[in-house]
Formats: sequence, structure tokens, C-alpha cells
Amino acid sequence: MAQATEGAEQDRLVILGSKGGPAIRPGGPSPTSSLLQIAGRTCVVDCGLGVTRGLVEAGVWLKQLDLIFITHMHSDHVLELGPLIHTAWTTGLSKKVTIFGPADLQDYWDGFLASMRYDIDLRIEDEGRPDLRDLIEIRLIDEGPLDIHEGALKVSALRVDHPPVTDCFALRFDAADDIGLWSVVFGADTAFFPPLADFASGCDILVHEAMLQHGVDRIVEITGNGERLRQHLMDSHTLAPDAARIATSAQTSHLVLNHLIPADLPGFEEQDWLDACAPEFSGTTTVGYDGLTIPRKRL
Repeated sequence: MAQATEGAEQDRLVILGSKGGPAIRPGGPSPTSSLLQIAGRTCVVDCGLGVTRGLVEAGVWLKQLDLIFITHMHSDHVLELGPLIHTAWTTGLSKKVTIFGPADLQDYWDGFLASMRYDIDLRIEDEGRPDLRDLIEIRLIDEGPLDIHEGALKVSALRVDHPPVTDCFALRFDAADDIGLWSVVFGADTAFFPPLADFASGCDILVHEAMLQHGVDRIVEITGNGERLRQHLMDSHTLAPDAARIATSAQTSHLVLNHLIPADLPGFEEQDWLDACAPEFSGTTTVGYDGLTIPRKRL
């Protein structure tokens, strides 16, 4: 495991979970979550199953959690939010954590607290811990700038096209310092959505979901409700060449493919993804995997 030191707090992007969808398989990747350390802030984007272990293995002290962003309420993006916070609390979290997310996030959090009431109350009394319920601030996302209080980091949101979900938000992180501006955009789950290119214009890194057409065909072949699933995937998600088109329109230099579909079926290799994107994007394309770390380039 990486050492949790000050050096781990340098600006970097870490893909903690690279898989699209909630299912997990032996030896396969985890569902969606990412770590962005930028302008002195530790930002977690989405909390799919495995996010807690992923953060620890990335060298993050859980008691230093800062900002968490949930792009939408599908389980592969939010399932481990409560357990992450609770585990951080049991390892010494004592300062406020702000969680941004769509409208139903408050119901999720209230339900989690209710489900863990016995344990929370017992640990407060028996171990002298601060009340977990006082440490979390839930803030709802809408389009436009997000109020993250003080500091050099700016965060903004864009509603994207992910039917049947209405509240699904891409996120842009911008920070300026003495070596320049660093911008990272997370496209969230979305169908091909050209306005995302304007939102991501000029960013250093675009993290965008991606599917392979022949991968969708294979999933349909082996799934009992295949045709229904095919319709959902094609209506709600983005094929890799279309993700590359967004990257080109945004004039980004680095496209990171994430929320991969398929991510863990045999017969699909990194080169398949690169070949799918190459005709549409001439910049750097990186295929996401659990633990992928991209440090900020120091010019």
C-alpha cells in the first residue's frame, strides 16, 4: 500500500474504480469512483463499491476526507458513500465533510444514518467519538458554479443526458496557481452529448465513459434480458468513438476512458479501446483501470 504522506497530496487524478455497472467478478475492476487532489483539496468523485479500499491504497488518510461529489444516484456511483464516511469516522474523522449530489442524496444519507443508528450511538457513548451526524453537510447540485466555500478551487456542474435519470451531472474542476491553470472534467454517465464539449473546453484531462460496440453485442448475447439492456445502454451511454469526438471538440489534450463497458469480459484488450478512439481524437488516450494515477504535469 502507498504511504499516506504529504507527498501523496500533490495534484493528481486517480481512477479508483473503472467499471461501468454495479456487478463485480473475481479479479475484475470495481465500479465507478475517482480521486482528484487539486489545489490542496481532496475530492472524491462518486462512491461505487470499493471506493474505501481504493482510497486507502492510493495513500489517502480517510480522516482527512474533504469534498465528495456524487454525479447521480445509480448504485454503481453511490452504494459505498455511507460506508466510506462511517469507516473514515471510525479511523478518526473529526472535521466536517461536504458532500455534493442530486436531490435524492439527502434521502440516501438519512436512510444510512437510520440504518446505523445503534452503532453510531454506541461508539459515541463508548469511544467518545464526535457525533457523525454533525460532521456531514449535504449540498445539492444544480447546474452552474458550486459553492465550495474558500480556496483556489472552482467547481461547476452541467446536467448531462442519462435517461431515465434526470439529475446526472458532469463536473469541472479548475485551479490556478503559480505554475498555471489545471482543469479536470468528469463527464459522468451520459449518452453522446455535444454540450459537454463546450463545458469541457480547454480542459487538461477529460474523464469520459466509454463503451465498445462489439462489447455491447457480447453483453446482449450472454444476458437474459439482453435486448432490453441493449436499449438502455445505447440510449444512456456513449460509444468510445463518440467519447473521442467530445474530446476533440473540447480541444483537450488528454482523454481518460472510464466507466468501461465491458470492463471485465475476456477478449477485450486495451488496444480495442485505443483503436476505437484513434480515428476521432489525435491527443493522448488512456484506458482507465483501477489504480491508474495521472499526476499533474509540472511545466
